[in-house]
Amino acid sequence: MTDTAAVRLTWVQPEDLVGHELRLAGEDGRDAREIAARWYAAGGDPAPPAAGASPVPRPQLRPLAEELLDELAALPSPLAADEPTALDAIVTACPDWPAPVPRAAEDPALRDRLHAAWLGRAAGCLLGKPVEKLPLDAIRALARAAGNWPLDDWFTARGVPPELLAAHPWNRRSAATSLAETIDGMPEDDDINYPLLALLLLRRHGRGFTTADVARLWLDELPAGRTFTAERIAYRNLLDGVEPPLTAARRNPFREWIGAQIRADVHGWTHPGDPAAAAAQAHRDAVLSHTGAGVHGALFVAATVAAAAGGTTDVHGALAAGLSVVPPRSRLAEAVRYGIATARTPSPFETVVDRLHTRYGGYHWVHAVPNTALLAAALTRADGDFTRSICAAVSGGWDTDSNGATAGSVAGLLAGHPDRLPDRWTSPLKNRLATSVPGFDGTGFDTLADLTHLEAVRP
Repeated sequence: MTDTAAVRLTWVQPEDLVGHELRLAGEDGRDAREIAARWYAAGGDPAPPAAGASPVPRPQLRPLAEELLDELAALPSPLAADEPTALDAIVTACPDWPAPVPRAAEDPALRDRLHAAWLGRAAGCLLGKPVEKLPLDAIRALARAAGNWPLDDWFTARGVPPELLAAHPWNRRSAATSLAETIDGMPEDDDINYPLLALLLLRRHGRGFTTADVARLWLDELPAGRTFTAERIAYRNLLDGVEPPLTAARRNPFREWIGAQIRADVHGWTHPGDPAAAAAQAHRDAVLSHTGAGVHGALFVAATVAAAAGGTTDVHGALAAGLSVVPPRSRLAEAVRYGIATARTPSPFETVVDRLHTRYGGYHWVHAVPNTALLAAALTRADGDFTRSICAAVSGGWDTDSNGATAGSVAGLLAGHPDRLPDRWTSPLKNRLATSVPGFDGTGFDTLADLTHLEAVRP
């Protein structure tokens, strides 16, 4: 018997994208009321809260959806002047943009910092994987039931009542590989795949790579099924013959989400102590798929990581370096400042998180603005401590695995050596990762540190 079931590809069908674009319009201030009325009158759906596709397929709405997506993209945003995407405009908007840093003499401790950063990124990502997409109250309930609140260790189903597990099931893709009782090395995740791709990009093209080089690398080495949200849209646009950077803007309602941010660490790792160069390099990567706040998040992470990789600052200095490359009147800069200020209050971190969710809960849970606010708050409150950094980032909800990964990268750099990371976070990784990026499956984090170090010291 022939299987005639349709393949419904999420994150790219126009009729699934209109609701997401309408939501984005509400977030960036565009007046889309007339377009929304036409969409809903035709039977279109609003954006689903967590998924990439509307509840019911509506292919009959595709012609209208394509028309409305283009109309929505043409609406002016009142935030545009304060939230540029072009690098020269970003630099002009940033009065504290860092000065160029001459290449320093060889740092004998850099390789160990990079090793700790790779391990930290993996551990933080893995900690967040089973609770990705779960609401904040579910994360807290599951951890409390296991005696793991405030969060201090891997999530586990041991001791958790069956009715609670049924009410809040773990992320279906991750439960088999990311609970304390199931971890056996680092499973595949896009938060690890993209740093591997960035490393491959530098090995092939060096620091002078172009956005077109990033695009060709994706087409050559990144399976389409391993892309999501903005990256999948950009991938589709490339296949449709759209050239970058238009790939980021064309019918892409995810262009301000966190995707470019999770691709930024390697750009910081390979520019230790040079936040400006790290941000400029991350920009060429980010604009393939993102604009506005999505690009700002990538620059913030790249510069923060670069400052931490230099080995001469604490976490607060690193965050200040990250903030210096973000347009100060942008939403993302305001979110970082608010996250830091709120974390510096004497309130319990749970209260800090509640305040962030009250202020930014109207955004989609993968949008760069709320996630960067949480990341800044978690790193500020943890004050460089590795366990507190990743646990605070993950316990705050939203994009748990991505925030845990970035927090782990920064905290690993600050720790300075893999032996300074608690064994309970590194031993389960077994110095082994799984990935579909060619040439890296089964690679150890020590090997990745060696390869990253080579790029960091390359003339």
